[in-house]
Amino acid sequence: MELDSILGYLESKTILVTGGTGLLGMVFVEKILRVQPNIGKLYLLIRASDANSATHRMRNEIIEKELFRVLREKWGTDFESFISEKVVAIPGDVASAEIGVKGFELRERMCNEIQIILHFAATVDFDGRYDIALDVNTFGVLHVLSFAKKCLKLEMLVHISTAYVGVGRIGLILEDSSPMDELRKEITKSDLKVLERNMVVEKLNELKAQNASEKVITNKMKDLGFARSKLYGWPSTYLFTKAMAEVYLEQSKGNLPITIIRTATVTSTYKEPFPGWLQGYRTVDSLIGTFWKGALTCLPMDPTAVLDLIPVDMVANSIITAMVVNANKYLENPGMIYHVGTSLRNPIKMSEWTNFMFQYCTKNPWLYKDGIPIKVEKLKMFTTMAAFRSYMQIRYMLPLEL
Repeated sequence: MELDSILGYLESKTILVTGGTGLLGMVFVEKILRVQPNIGKLYLLIRASDANSATHRMRNEIIEKELFRVLREKWGTDFESFISEKVVAIPGDVASAEIGVKGFELRERMCNEIQIILHFAATVDFDGRYDIALDVNTFGVLHVLSFAKKCLKLEMLVHISTAYVGVGRIGLILEDSSPMDELRKEITKSDLKVLERNMVVEKLNELKAQNASEKVITNKMKDLGFARSKLYGWPSTYLFTKAMAEVYLEQSKGNLPITIIRTATVTSTYKEPFPGWLQGYRTVDSLIGTFWKGALTCLPMDPTAVLDLIPVDMVANSIITAMVVNANKYLENPGMIYHVGTSLRNPIKMSEWTNFMFQYCTKNPWLYKDGIPIKVEKLKMFTTMAAFRSYMQIRYMLPLEL
């Protein structure tokens, strides 16, 4: 689509954003405000006890971030009034019914105004607690969908998922192929969400009856999530709960215009609003940071494998375009799914990634507290776990039974 047609569509629109304090949600919000200042209104759903707390979180965790530097410079002294006019923080929680929005009048006003919903909110801890992941990643989608159906002017609901719901398969993968299709069949023949919820409740009650500590409860919930995920064919709680969310969304959407965006590994900004911005310390970035500090010397990985990285501003651009293209397509929209990654057109191999990392960290070394630069070695890669264990045993004098 032409940029003008996208900006024209966004003019005067009222948008609800969940998960705006996260990396991708934040970049989306900044992009919309920067390219289309004539947006109608942005409702940001933020976990908070009341409106004041929600506004405080919005200011501290979103608007005051370095990400908004360009927008702040553009508006100058009018920046605060612009934000106050265009952005509204709403206390709520996708893990609750009515997405946690309190007050009938507020819900009614939102449902009468909102035209677009962007659902970014998720817990991305791969081995996190099963009860929390279910509430947010799976049931949260159902709560958002239920709210969307009450929005009288709704033109589009965009759900942000992950490319890795397809688990460990390669090549072109049909949407109706295993294990997603098997999960659909399982959900169709039994109410899986009730089964999983009851299992979580029973386990929590059992642990509380035993006066288990919070640490024990957390570990048991993590173990349960891993076991349930593995049973259905997924390697982590995060991926399993996101896969369930997609299936439930597909089965319950009715004729709503819905688009699913599946992202690969999201990294720092490429161009907008400026290069290199990143929120938090996650996934591949944690490996880079650990290597930079000299603490990461080896990894068990195939040097020829492709590492699918995608800059966060490219993802935001893809979301906006997909949103506009599919808006208002009620009856004919089967629920479009877009994969946003780089491995097909511009793949980067593990060996290339480690070389880039070595070159950068050598040229721009991390400094000890006394100012002495940390020297890094090229990352060693092992294609088998046996070779990796042998290296670790020799380098760190670990016992042979490791």
